[in-house]
Amino acid sequence: MNKIIETAENNLLHTYNRFQIVLDHGEGVKLYDTDGKEYLDFFSGIGVYALGYNDKEYNDALKSQIDKLMHCSNLFYNEPAAKAAEMLTEISEMDKVFFTNSGAEAIEGALKAAIKYAYLKDGCHNHEIIALDHSFHGRTCGALAVTGKLAYREAFEPLIGKVNFANMNDLESVKALVNDKTCAIIMETVQGEGGIYPATVEFIEGVYNICQEKDILLILDEVQCGLGRTGYTYAWQQYNIKPDIMTTAKALGNGVPVGAFLMNKKVADSSLVAGDHGTTYGGNPFATAAVAKVLEIFKERDIAGHVKEMAPYLEKRLDELVEKYDFITERRGMGFMQGLELTIKPGDIVNKGIEKGILMLTAGTNVLRLLPPLVIGKDEIDKMFEILDSVFSEMKD
Repeated sequence: MNKIIETAENNLLHTYNRFQIVLDHGEGVKLYDTDGKEYLDFFSGIGVYALGYNDKEYNDALKSQIDKLMHCSNLFYNEPAAKAAEMLTEISEMDKVFFTNSGAEAIEGALKAAIKYAYLKDGCHNHEIIALDHSFHGRTCGALAVTGKLAYREAFEPLIGKVNFANMNDLESVKALVNDKTCAIIMETVQGEGGIYPATVEFIEGVYNICQEKDILLILDEVQCGLGRTGYTYAWQQYNIKPDIMTTAKALGNGVPVGAFLMNKKVADSSLVAGDHGTTYGGNPFATAAVAKVLEIFKERDIAGHVKEMAPYLEKRLDELVEKYDFITERRGMGFMQGLELTIKPGDIVNKGIEKGILMLTAGTNVLRLLPPLVIGKDEIDKMFEILDSVFSEMKD
């Protein structure tokens, strides 16, 4: 393990502060390092491994596609892309999809579509975007421009266009920024990196109504909170709204790097055309075979329904911890996207958890974030509770 870590540090650009373990393989909702130590996974690769590890049906589909065709270029049609596009537009209730390689690329495409839509309306180049404080949309320059944390943006400014930042769940702060140059409002339906903040009904429906009234495009970032994690295929589907543009990734490929941005007919008919946007790898047969199989499994096994069924039990067990320990001030979240707000350092909890065989992550500056695979059951939730209870008990002492 130490040799692998040393090799990595000698050759990889140090842009991550990695945990000092080397993961080797997974099975179900458990991961194993190269020394054979077992970890209960409440991390899922930051919300990616929705189906857990080594799912035979999923693996067999990818092996089959490898033997046929992995890449061909978007200058040709391929069957997996056509199938995945049909399935994804149906399950998302959107009209058109563009496949990307990541969530950040999906955000880039969404922003381009919104800007082009506004340009075709009035021919102007001075449009503005409203984003939210504490949001996170990715590390590329366009995605950074709408990410609501100055520390991420500062060294790379100036970034694209004019972006103004409102406050999550504060509708008046959004209204104060809207003007005749506003072309889009972008937000996560549930803020992830910023601290696990779900949008309230009043807020998201209020933003939607503003967009409808003024022909401003609503872009919902569902990269982390989408595809079953909240108990709905996409988190926005529990509200009385519908986005103009939506982004998705992470669970979409269950480990294969793939994302997408989708749009309604209004935007599709009046934004990006041939030559406006492209990608070499996006939507290739291998990635879209993964998407098609993930969507098929989600439907056959009712993964979102399982999350909806299990979420109250997860919340109950987490609430027991909130009641027991004074340094846990709040639990918040939806479905299998949960956060515990702490008055102690969440990073210390994560490290203690690794020692005791559980993988978790942080959010914001003071939140312990739990993003388990969507297939966990009561036994895994109880095991999580036992380990966390033990960790918190030691921290209390």
